[in-house]
Amino acid sequence: MDNDLVKRLAWSGLLAGTGALASIVTTRLAAVVFRRIFGEDPPE
Repeated sequence: MDNDLVKRLAWSGLLAGTGALASIVTTRLAAVVFRRIFGEDPPE
């Protein structure tokens, strides 16, 4: 892993994957909160 390009690509992939996972988790959490507050599914 001495190659700078490989390190940059690995970092970009890790960052993208973490961002996508965080987005999914926050969307699901917001939907749960919305359902508890309003008693219906959130708008799309």
